[in-house]
Amino acid sequence: MTGTLKKWLTKIFKLYSGKDRKVAEAVHMITGGWPGNIQLYKLAMKHSSMANENAQGVKESNERLEYLGDAILGAVVAEYLFCKFPYKSEGFLTEIRSRIVNRETMNRLSKKIGVGTLVEYDHSTRGSISPKSLYGDTLEALIGATFLDKGFKWSRAFIIKKLIIPHFDIEEIVSNNLNYKSKIIEWAQKANREIRFDIVDIEEKNHLKKFTAQVFLEDKPLGVGYGLSKKKAEQDAALKSCDLLSID
Repeated sequence: MTGTLKKWLTKIFKLYSGKDRKVAEAVHMITGGWPGNIQLYKLAMKHSSMANENAQGVKESNERLEYLGDAILGAVVAEYLFCKFPYKSEGFLTEIRSRIVNRETMNRLSKKIGVGTLVEYDHSTRGSISPKSLYGDTLEALIGATFLDKGFKWSRAFIIKKLIIPHFDIEEIVSNNLNYKSKIIEWAQKANREIRFDIVDIEEKNHLKKFTAQVFLEDKPLGVGYGLSKKKAEQDAALKSCDLLSID
């Protein structure tokens, strides 16, 4: 063990103890930096189901940090794509950004990098907590915590170097147009045809909603899609409609 490492470990043991040390080590592994204000990071891991009232009677959870982190993440990804694709349109940049920062993608990334092991939530209410947002929301809250703790420049480097570059193949995202709804709408506009998406059924079970979407070309029914959100159901219906219409 080197002298530098010994000094670091000694410092860590002095600064953090018990549960704080576990959080600090996890934050360091995920972000590459040690927490300055450990309380920010502990709050970032606390779901609203575990919220406690502070002295002012306000229930504290990671929701406010999530709001902040979502804005920081969106801004950093927007700037990154703006610089990477200097000649692409606003629509192109918006589409690629949405594929990177959408809730499902953030949820998968959060679990992949280890944020999921730190989330605090009331397990008795697990059925009422959306599994598609729990971990992604926590990752955004973590980004919000790094911004308040270390500033925008440091947070920007963390997002680009630790999240975007290692975990996203931008060129592959660009080449795979997964937005089937946009694809079929564009096809209909070029063909001067009327296309619409209707939510024809909503089934609720165990606090979760399952949506059924139907695509209509003029008044002719096409593909039917299913999903746990309106957007997912419409995308599924659009995919099936693209197959029916032989749209590449």
